[in-house]
Amino acid sequence: MQEHAPPLTFPALVTALRAAGCVFAEDEAELLLASAADPAGLAAMLERRAAGLPLEHVVGWAEFCGLRIEVDPGVFVPRRRTEFLVRQAVALASGRAVVVDLCCGTGALGRALASSLPEAELHAADVEPAAVRCARRNVGGRGTVYEGDLFTPLPRSLRGRVDVLLANVPYVPTEDVELLPAEARIHEPRVALDGGGDGLDVLRRVVAEADDWLAPGGSLLVETSERQAARARETVGSGGLTARVVVSEELYATVVIGTRPRQGPY
Repeated sequence: MQEHAPPLTFPALVTALRAAGCVFAEDEAELLLASAADPAGLAAMLERRAAGLPLEHVVGWAEFCGLRIEVDPGVFVPRRRTEFLVRQAVALASGRAVVVDLCCGTGALGRALASSLPEAELHAADVEPAAVRCARRNVGGRGTVYEGDLFTPLPRSLRGRVDVLLANVPYVPTEDVELLPAEARIHEPRVALDGGGDGLDVLRRVVAEADDWLAPGGSLLVETSERQAARARETVGSGGLTARVVVSEELYATVVIGTRPRQGPY
């Protein structure tokens, strides 16, 4: 007769998670306990987490701006610091804003903005098929998610109409990707991390077209690192946008906002 291991207790979970190098072992143990359907499922989750799988991939979701966002294996996990970018976007947008979420990943940014602005028109896009599938579930009926590279899959009818352009582009310099934690380096798509030689390659591609898509007075918002902020601001400004940098010390977040000048006297 096969013997079954006793159910994992909270202290046992914490001990195992700490041994695996999890800094917030107590918080993770609580989340695993709340997410597991049964003792066998809990043991399987612990095994996957201890093997280095991101916690959000293990439980299948992440909290972002107070929302429960589904996160599939192999899809970029939304970071808490990026909530600052969403807050800046909400402050700039009107109720009926046309919003585009490029490099959308799970669709977390667009979904969060649409939740704050129920009348907004939301469009999102990502080049990764797995991300697009995940984003379509998260966005649901709140908007449309397209598969393709940056602006390429978007309807031409959006040109000159976008009020808020969220572009959470990859900004890690290529040579620094190997320095990232294993959770990101191994389990998240490289295309969502690698920003090229200086980390700004994808941003340059976005900026090159942003002015054509933004409405007069519309804004592009991108996240960057503190050390890249000055160059990122210059890059955004080179596209004809009025650029500024905003920072959250609480979330350790840096956002560059580029606004298309309004035409005419008003």
